[in-house]
Formats: sequence, structure tokens, C-alpha cells
Amino acid sequence: MYVKKITPSLNCGLDLVGEVLYGKWKIRILWFIHEGNRRPSELQRKIPDVTRRVLNVQLKELQDHEMVTKTIYPVMPPKVEYELTAFGKTLIPLIQSIGLWGDEHQERLRRVILSQNKLSSARPEEAYDVDEPTRALLPF
Repeated sequence: MYVKKITPSLNCGLDLVGEVLYGKWKIRILWFIHEGNRRPSELQRKIPDVTRRVLNVQLKELQDHEMVTKTIYPVMPPKVEYELTAFGKTLIPLIQSIGLWGDEHQERLRRVILSQNKLSSARPEEAYDVDEPTRALLPF
């Protein structure tokens, strides 16, 4: 099991929220549970890029932070469902606001993200938009 090497700073609300929501998929997991996708297989269909292991780890962390509860039904095959706690439901308006902000700024965000991806995947000399004589002076 992973153990954090640096003790988290819990001095302000942003630090606390960061500890609870840090993770690539947690906000989406909470949102999809809110929408009624309670079973791990349903969540994985909604978030196809997440592996089952990572999904389970993030669900466990959300459970540890009292955002969701896990119910295991005594049937064969086993049935597992997750549900938002009352505490977890308090995050839904915030998540909705973040989503609306993303919708409002989606063109700009896509442009910025795509340009960053292009820069990070380009060879160093291609990352600079310069003419050939100047390119010859670059150290790479």
C-alpha cells in the first residue's frame, strides 16, 4: 500500500479539499455516483480510461474520507454499490459549478491544453517557433 512521504499540510480549506479530491478521477466518480451509477462496472463504463485497480483505490479513498459508502449485498455473484453520503452530497454543487466553468471556457481550455500537449511531445527544437538561421543557434 502506498504511504505518503510528506505529511500533508492541513492548515486551510484548500489544503483539506485537495487531500480529499486529489486524484485524476475522484470528481468524475462522485458526479457519476450522484447521477445514479452506483456499481463499479457502471462507473468503469462511464470512465473507460480508468483501470479497475485505480477505480477501486479512488473509491476506497473516497470511502475513507466519508464521501461515499459501500454496500456489499449477500448474493451470488457479489453485488457492490456505492452511494454518496450526506457529506459527499455537499460537494455536488461545487462539482456542478466547476463543470459549468469548464463548459463556459471550453474553447480556451482545449486550445491551451492541446498546445501544451504539442509542446511536451515535440522535439526541443520544434517547441520554438523560429526561423532556420535562429534555429541553428539553439543548443539542441
